[in-house]
Amino acid sequence: MKLPSSQIKKIAIFRALQLGDMLCAIPAVKMLRYAYPDATITLIGLPWAKSLTERFPDYFDGFIKFPGYPGLPEQNLEPKAFTAFLAEVQEEAFDLVIQLQGNGSVINPMMELFGAKYTAGYSKEGHYAPDNGLFMSYPDHGHEIDRHISLMEFLGLQNQGSDLEYPLTTKDYDALDELHLDIEPKRYVCIHPGSRGAWRQWPVKYFAALADYCAEQGYKVVLTGTKEEADIIDAVISHMRYEPINTAGKTSMGAVGALIQNAAMIISNCTGVSHIASAFKTPSIVISMDGEPQRWGPLDKRVHRTINWLQSPDFHQVFRETVELVSLAS
Repeated sequence: MKLPSSQIKKIAIFRALQLGDMLCAIPAVKMLRYAYPDATITLIGLPWAKSLTERFPDYFDGFIKFPGYPGLPEQNLEPKAFTAFLAEVQEEAFDLVIQLQGNGSVINPMMELFGAKYTAGYSKEGHYAPDNGLFMSYPDHGHEIDRHISLMEFLGLQNQGSDLEYPLTTKDYDALDELHLDIEPKRYVCIHPGSRGAWRQWPVKYFAALADYCAEQGYKVVLTGTKEEADIIDAVISHMRYEPINTAGKTSMGAVGALIQNAAMIISNCTGVSHIASAFKTPSIVISMDGEPQRWGPLDKRVHRTINWLQSPDFHQVFRETVELVSLAS
């Protein structure tokens, strides 16, 4: 290791992104935990991510809410809150802060203000990064999981594998049971038509057509989504011939995880739930609307089928993949 464990007792990871992005970084965080088993690891991230650290208690020991920074679109800047945040981070006196956000062109100067003994992460030619041997050139290629693993290997840490994880608790299963859904394990299909960006959403009529096919094959159809996605789910229902089970806005992320774990398969956009399906090895059809399936699609191409819709906008191709996965699950 470039930094011996005897020198590193307090670590912070900066990654202020959404669920799918965070899950793709977990294999790298696992490497960090194995290399520094006695260190405390704190995540600095978006407000929602406190729940992620609670879901991964073996990997994270603490959480600090990030209030935004100029040039980062994920969180609006709160100048006064940022000043207080900076003081909080400096007070922690971290031995190591790792930048897992991206190429570092915007935030590497900010990272220096954290006052850690060491900073590490990605750099981009022509932009600032400390000349300390702990910053690697950002690998603008390959899968998101592998990009973060490569940084940890650059720091001298041992690869612990690329499998995703999504730990569930008794509370999560209880939350699902409390919904009293009329479903049996592996006899239902989850359909998740929403995503954070409207431009990443596959047309609802296509989701409806696949949902109806699954219903015709004897599966119950469970529509999942947040309360903000209720309109999208209602639109899917309006195009369906069969009556689905609508869970929009009724499920916690833990209950959604339990649903996906026991589903026969899931059909979704390339969004957070597709990574949860990957963690559980639940067969999936993933529609990539952002043109980067090689970066964000599930790694196991046998269990998960990712369709690059920008390259091949062919519903019949997606339908054929669905038919094949349904036949394998039956």
